[in-house]
Amino acid sequence: MSSAIARRHSHVFLGEGHERSERKTWAVIWLCGAMMITEIVGGLLFGSIALVADGLHMSTHAGALLLAALAYRYARKHADDPRFAFGTGKLGDLAGFTSAIILAMIAVLIGYEAVSRFLAPAPIRFAEAIPIACLGLAVNVASAWILNGRDYHTHGHSHRNSEDHDQDARGRIAEDDHSVTFEEHEHAHGGAHGDNNIRAAVIHVMADATVSALVVVGLLLARAFGWLWMDPLAGLIGAFVIASWSYGLVRDTGAILLDMNPDRRMADSLRQVIEGEGDQLDDLHLWRLGPGHLGAIVSVSTLEARGPDYYRAKLARFRSVSHLTVEVQKS
Repeated sequence: MSSAIARRHSHVFLGEGHERSERKTWAVIWLCGAMMITEIVGGLLFGSIALVADGLHMSTHAGALLLAALAYRYARKHADDPRFAFGTGKLGDLAGFTSAIILAMIAVLIGYEAVSRFLAPAPIRFAEAIPIACLGLAVNVASAWILNGRDYHTHGHSHRNSEDHDQDARGRIAEDDHSVTFEEHEHAHGGAHGDNNIRAAVIHVMADATVSALVVVGLLLARAFGWLWMDPLAGLIGAFVIASWSYGLVRDTGAILLDMNPDRRMADSLRQVIEGEGDQLDDLHLWRLGPGHLGAIVSVSTLEARGPDYYRAKLARFRSVSHLTVEVQKS
């Protein structure tokens, strides 16, 4: 690679909707923060412990959303920092993993409170509890609507280096007097595109909305039929739902942080393209750099007089492979 191309080579592997997702997250933080302050102040002024408790509960989700927003900001501001060998695209996955741990802790606390209420039922102040649960549900539905827009899974094109863009534009490269034409553009599937930072934020507000909805149902049934056990049962169901979402988020973000292969179909396609003309793919490493961006290292054995640029051109159709390293060995 020439020095001019090397200077143009970019390690910015942020999702296409990065800044838009950051703005959405800050908007929801302000909404949840206003709700939290209103509940805590109102509860203190009017002597409602339920209002104060719900406000404090809201603060845990506001804190998790703040973590997501700060991760977006840090990743954006340090995207060109040379200390990050492959950019800051995975910072959102780190924030998502941390949020998943927070979600698991919230699920445990809700489950503990629900079991405690089963063992020692407490009187319920329906006149206060039901409106609070309805208000919390409305706020969380609004927050989910703001966050869960078209950016939940980013499908933008990757930013390959200038050499690869030139090859894509020409659609062909001459090597050994042969022309190789590319007509298809293959994209990554599976976990390569999803923005786990915004996903974690959505799960937090959805978890709170689910608990609020279950609480409303439980309270209405408890008031109508005297089934006080419905309230802790609703909390227990909510705890299991949140724990399930937390597990899925830990599994997916953990796999990315450990550089597991995010797309087996993409790996198989890379192998088929390289071995389609009799060459041998000796080694392949495929990992996620950020939402919509994959890194790949391929080692090829060939009987022909082919250099790395030949295989770069063959793999240029895989637009999600944003960082490609090719090693060629003569068989």
